[in-house]
Amino acid sequence: MRCANDCTVYCKFCDKVDDNETRFYLSLQMMKDNDPITMKDIARALGVSVATVSRALKDSPRISEERREAIKAYAREHNFSPNVLAESLRHSRVHPTRIIGVIMPQINHFYFSSILSGIEAEASARGYQLMLAQSDERYEREVRICQSFYENKVCGIIVSQAKDTVKYDHFLRLIDSGVPLVFFDRICTGINSSRVVVDDYMGALTAVNYLIDSGCRRVAFYGSTMNLEISKNRYNGYRDALARHHLPADERYMRYCDNRTDAEAITPELLSMPDRPDGFFAVNDDTAIGILYTAKRMGLRIPDDVSICGFTNGERAIACDPMLTTVEQRGMMVGEEAADILISKVEGSIPQEKVVKRVVRTRLIVRGTTR
Repeated sequence: MRCANDCTVYCKFCDKVDDNETRFYLSLQMMKDNDPITMKDIARALGVSVATVSRALKDSPRISEERREAIKAYAREHNFSPNVLAESLRHSRVHPTRIIGVIMPQINHFYFSSILSGIEAEASARGYQLMLAQSDERYEREVRICQSFYENKVCGIIVSQAKDTVKYDHFLRLIDSGVPLVFFDRICTGINSSRVVVDDYMGALTAVNYLIDSGCRRVAFYGSTMNLEISKNRYNGYRDALARHHLPADERYMRYCDNRTDAEAITPELLSMPDRPDGFFAVNDDTAIGILYTAKRMGLRIPDDVSICGFTNGERAIACDPMLTTVEQRGMMVGEEAADILISKVEGSIPQEKVVKRVVRTRLIVRGTTR
């Protein structure tokens, strides 16, 4: 049987294929083709519309069960893989996509990667996928990412702000445009938005209390920039622990330092002081490990001469010698909670305008760098 334009196989002038011989021919052609087949290819091969294929693959009751199964069987046989992103971007914001935008300051940091694992686990379990971007700790890049996510019509954004972010207009524009926004770890204090954080204050307070209770009397503090709420909270926990034990907060022992390279550069100065610190509390594990190896190179015994505590409990904490005492942040749980809030807002179980704040408790993991 020939088509309306007298073609025995499908041609560009035809919308429909009517005979089995032609369908078989098209099937062979697609199997030989290295390019993945599309819904349009399936529609041509089976003599149906693209809309019918799309509805059948989504189990729409508008398509008969027999036809649905035939279309899905053909799709499986030819390894059809839907382009989820392309399909979702065709929808308007009135019908949200199931793509969540995630902005990380640094993806290679253990804590952020563990949070990402938590976000992905929760999102996947609820039928969502992620669009991930790294700000690389740069405000300008963070602004561009927010704009890109908005243009790509993500259903919402989960973000930890960059270190040098002090203006929040890009976040406010997203909220004003109806895009759900959830902060984690580094929250934006200038915006009353939903957030998930760990109890940084209590984590620091517990850690420094432990250092003091185990015999330290001159505890140094290595922290990050004070425009970040987590840095303020950890610093306040450190100061309050000293106050509880009636110890002075000596500014000679306080440094802006949040990475191993800087820790190895500045620690020799402190350890060369006549009244050197006998304990260190660092804002993260990498900084603590920099202190550890500097102290060892200077011939000091850990923890007999110097005790050291970090904050993260990443893989490196058990890869150093001695293993690091540290505050566990439970990044996986932070990610799961952030994704739960965002998806609940997208799906309406949490009102869009409601601000949800969740705190994940920390715990001190005592190992070999403390007495």
